Amino acid sequence: MRRFPGPGMRRVVIVVPSLFTLFNLFFGIWAIVLASRGEFYRAGWYIVFAGILDTLDGRVARLSNTGTRFGGELDSLVDIVSFGVAPAFIIYQLEFASAGQAEWIFCYFYVMAAAIRLARFNLTQAGRAKRAFIGLPSPAAGMTLATFYPFTTTGLWQEAARYLPRHHLLQFLMILLTILMVSNVRYATLPRAGLRSVRGLLGLVTMLFILTFGILEHDAFLFPLGVAYMTYGVLRATVLGFFFEAEEDEDTEIAGPIVITDSEGPGDAYEPRHRSISEHGGGAP
Repeated sequence: MRRFPGPGMRRVVIVVPSLFTLFNLFFGIWAIVLASRGEFYRAGWYIVFAGILDTLDGRVARLSNTGTRFGGELDSLVDIVSFGVAPAFIIYQLEFASAGQAEWIFCYFYVMAAAIRLARFNLTQAGRAKRAFIGLPSPAAGMTLATFYPFTTTGLWQEAARYLPRHHLLQFLMILLTILMVSNVRYATLPRAGLRSVRGLLGLVTMLFILTFGILEHDAFLFPLGVAYMTYGVLRATVLGFFFEAEEDEDTEIAGPIVITDSEGPGDAYEPRHRSISEHGGGAP
């Protein structure tokens, strides 16, 4: 007879995804501490470690069927720190702190966009099967910023630095990431690896390619990968915008305002309050 895990084991399994999330927060805070000490190389890689844990907590929750609303809300709050505040602080300490009194505003708008992007994700996409993210995911934006300094230690940057003004490049990068996070540009999710279909094989090859070069050539590979992913979404949206019209369900999903109402009827005094979310597909009222 098959024996099912008891309530104690079930509670342990439910806690595991949240532990990944809390270690994500640990690396985000540690990155801020290291950046305050001028250790930008290590700080950048701790944001990458936070991104890996952010991927794992969702996968573990799905595989173990232990996803909860608490875990989702905790994940978003942690992501604001690890992929919003921490990368912005690294770039501020690295470049903007000595550039002028108003340069911090680039960091503020970046963090603001990360917070808006995560709040919108919780309302429109959290808990649903996703073929694509709406807007640049904050972990991708945060890791792109965080791996900039490691990339500047490579020969590729030494060659490119002759022609690229570093300060203006970072200003442009911060502005572009800010816009893309709150945009309706769609970005592909991580590919599902497998051996039973062509798509699964392509996903497996893609994951192996990223892992191989991410380990062997991490300094020179991950920042260009982040820029390529960011550019991919813009080019895809531009090409599809020329040749195809958005499907009706996509318009409904992203076009209109989201109205949140708290409804409480008779007899609800001792019941949890439920939120109903309705989306309107039209334009501005």
